[in-house]
Amino acid sequence: MKKKTLGQVLKSQREILGLTQRELALKLDVKPSHVAYLEKDRRRPSLGLVSRIANVLGLEKEPLFLLAHPEASTLLTGRREAAAPSRNPDQVWRDFTGNKAMLALHNVKPRELKVLSQVNLLGKIAAPRQFLFILNAIRQAVDEEQ
Repeated sequence: MKKKTLGQVLKSQREILGLTQRELALKLDVKPSHVAYLEKDRRRPSLGLVSRIANVLGLEKEPLFLLAHPEASTLLTGRREAAAPSRNPDQVWRDFTGNKAMLALHNVKPRELKVLSQVNLLGKIAAPRQFLFILNAIRQAVDEEQ
């Protein structure tokens, strides 16, 4: 059995509620084309939009969030990556900050590194890419407040 995608869940629930893409877009305060992109799995919703979608469509937020951002599952479930079950948090941080190509690709600024270094003090990050997930969540939250 194939796992459902975010787009499939959105379309199915929208149709169950008898909404058109245009009507759903109006309720979500987005363009109808954005709803179409989401339903075709061509876009991923922001954290704020995931929350609005859950409220409007009557879906649970956490499963919807995990469909939109599957890379977050290890953070939410507390599981460690299978490839590195017992990595030293300091080594994970060194791997992240030492990957200059990745930092440049994701345009990580010195101020953002300073914030992420504080997150590293929690000692819960199992893989360098999880720092990128956290950074993107912070960036989205800041963008939504402006």
